[in-house]
This record gives sequence, structure tokens and C-alpha cells, in this order.
Amino acid sequence: MTRTGTGRGRTLAAAALTGAGAGLAGVAAMTLAEKVEQAVTGRPSSYVPGRTLRAMLGGSPGDTEHNPVWNHAMHWGTGALVGSLHGVWAAVGMRGPRAHAAHLAVRLATDQTLENTLGVGAPPHTWPRAEQVVDVAHKAVYSLVTGLVVERLVSPTLETPRGRLSH
Repeated sequence: MTRTGTGRGRTLAAAALTGAGAGLAGVAAMTLAEKVEQAVTGRPSSYVPGRTLRAMLGGSPGDTEHNPVWNHAMHWGTGALVGSLHGVWAAVGMRGPRAHAAHLAVRLATDQTLENTLGVGAPPHTWPRAEQVVDVAHKAVYSLVTGLVVERLVSPTLETPRGRLSH
């Protein structure tokens, strides 16, 4: 595989597509973890993802809007989209615990950027600590599962030794 040209582009596109699929596996694991956690804690489902999607599409959802279809569309769509990034990272050699941690940060930042710029969510520092812990824990499950799946399916064929030194 070449490091330039169409071969590289095809490899990255395939890795992104595989990453999207891995992101769906990550969402499935995160959803299962959420349902188990909710059964134990009694915490209700959040409908902020659905309201975020509605706002992205020009709607003005109210705080009492609880549409599971919109919620799932955003939940799974974001998982696939952000998962594609992990696929690209895997192809270029960004793998393992550091990549999983960075991916967690990207997922959290994606959610918070969309929710807060659209005015449907509050900044996490204003949430009760327990809500912050739950959100990070569930997104960590997502990023870890996404990373483990994608790293099994995408080899680091585009990893390069260039740029290891600052000069």
C-alpha cells in the first residue's frame, strides 16, 4: 500500500467505514451498560440526544420532549460518525489505551459541543457529580469497545516512522 495517492485514500475510507461499524458495536455495548446501570440506580433515560438532533435539523424541541426515535437516531448516528475516526486512527497506527482515551475525549467533546451550541444541554461542570461520572463511564465503554473492535479489523498499514523527532 502506498503512503500517497489513491491507495492511501482507499485505505483510509475503508478504515473509516470499518470504524463506523465498530462505533455501532460500541453504541450497543454502551446502551447495554446504560440499561443495566439504570435498572440498578433507577436513573431515567436522557432525551437530550434526541432534542439535539431535532435542534440540528431546525426544530425547537422543548425540555419535555421525549421521543425515543430521535434519541436513538442521534445516539447511533453519533456513535457511527465518531467511530469512523477511531478507524482512521487505527489505520495510521494510533492504537491502544492512549487512542481509546483520546477517542473518549473526542466523543465527550462532540456531544457537549453539539448540545451546548444548540442550547439543549447544560455544560457538564453544572451537572451533579453523579451525572458526570455516569456520562464519562458510559462513553468510556463506547470508546473502549469501538477501539477494541476496530483494532481487530483494521491493521496499521499506514503507520509511518516519520516525525518521531521534533526536528
